[in-house]
Amino acid sequence: MMIAEKKRFRIFVLGKYDSLHVIKRIEMSKICQITGKKAMVGNNVSHSKRRTKRKFDVNLFTKKFYWVEQDCWVSLNISAAGLRTINKLGLDAAIKMAAEKGYLNA
Repeated sequence: MMIAEKKRFRIFVLGKYDSLHVIKRIEMSKICQITGKKAMVGNNVSHSKRRTKRKFDVNLFTKKFYWVEQDCWVSLNISAAGLRTINKLGLDAAIKMAAEKGYLNA
């Protein structure tokens, strides 16, 4: 029952979910789960000042953390700024803050 509670926050616990003991992963969009950062749209500007559309992606990576309060490992899709936030506030406070802002809702 504890796994369903964590899944509600869109944090995917790495572990045994079914009888096959397979780690399930759900593909997610390129949005930081802590800060909510996502890709921005801008322009490539050539030497002749010709502008063409481009996308600025977020510095995003998947990182596993040990969540002491829940006694489990969690895998988060976070940006570099999200990692700095976790280092500053702690994992539990950062997850609660992200859930309040709606970045982790199911």
